[in-house]
Amino acid sequence: MLEKKQSVQHTHDNDLTHSMVHYLLAIHKLKESKGYARVTDIAHEMGLTKGSVSTALTNLKKRDLVIEDESKFLSLSSSGHEAVHGILSSRTLLYYFLKDIIGVNEEVAHKDSCLMEHLMSSETREKFFEFMKTICSENIKKSHFNTSYDFSQFEHQHDFEEIQKGDTYLKTE
Repeated sequence: MLEKKQSVQHTHDNDLTHSMVHYLLAIHKLKESKGYARVTDIAHEMGLTKGSVSTALTNLKKRDLVIEDESKFLSLSSSGHEAVHGILSSRTLLYYFLKDIIGVNEEVAHKDSCLMEHLMSSETREKFFEFMKTICSENIKKSHFNTSYDFSQFEHQHDFEEIQKGDTYLKTE
């Protein structure tokens, strides 16, 4: 009798595409900087047509990631907000790992972390955070591992995820 192979998903828990992520991040960024987000603002931010943005937003609304009020202002749902913070957390972890641990230049670290951010599962993100936190501990710092961001300042991955803002990396102190 043949055994059935168990399927492993290789995308984010919500199966978000790279494009979808950029729409969510644009809404998040606009809400943080302006206090509101409209189709026009997103189109301007992303360099796209309003029609393209409207089509993409329809899909995100169907997935309950984006909410549109009666005045046509957009915001992230609680699950959309959670997804964005997870994505930004993944991007930050990947950026510092690639730049500081692997040694790629900042431009490559930025580009590659952006390409991979939405592919990381929440389980991998949590384990990756624990790894980066361990690298930042005093005993490890004395070895050849060193990172320019101190992940050891956070007790839990959730604390780290909560402080993610915008589409930039957390600054070093």
